[in-house]
Amino acid sequence: MTEYSNDPQPLPEAEAGQRQDNWGSLLRDVLETLFLSVVLFLAINAVSARVRVDGYSMRPTLDDGQFVLVNRLAYRLGDYARGDIIVFSSPVIEGEDLIKRIIGLPGDHVVVENGRLSVNGMALEEEYIAAPPSYVGAWDVPEGYLFVLGDNRNDSSDSHAWGPLEIERVIGRAVLIYWPFPEMEVLEHGGLVLAQSVEASQ
Repeated sequence: MTEYSNDPQPLPEAEAGQRQDNWGSLLRDVLETLFLSVVLFLAINAVSARVRVDGYSMRPTLDDGQFVLVNRLAYRLGDYARGDIIVFSSPVIEGEDLIKRIIGLPGDHVVVENGRLSVNGMALEEEYIAAPPSYVGAWDVPEGYLFVLGDNRNDSSDSHAWGPLEIERVIGRAVLIYWPFPEMEVLEHGGLVLAQSVEASQ
């Protein structure tokens, strides 16, 4: 016995329209995903940066080839502090970013003598440096500037070589070593210990 179906067969024009709707929906989904990805990327870049440590000027705290996460908003929401590790655009080589530690704030008087560093007449306890500095010098930090040094004092291009750093060059504060993964570590900031007066330590 012959069976007949009462369901109307879709017309070729209806099938083509349905395919177009499917492609249109897929295209909208792709564009929305791309848009959200771009917005997210821009938002992340607005508040953070990722930098690669190039060289040995921050040994032993940071080593060549490590990747560091930088908080761009740190100093919009807080103040600079001695001991902070910061990333900034080089005042010497255009287009190059450097990473150093803040030693002196605006108004400070920084002295390096006899392998010791002092700020405003107070010697600093610096357990994080590679070796005591072999150079000598004295610097006054003007308003709008910072005095920065690498932890590897004798192998670092920093304020002892080119003077105080303009604050407007600061990109942000380094907060985390995130690569290589086994070396992941939150970086400690601030709280440099003013050990004693220079006169008392002599």
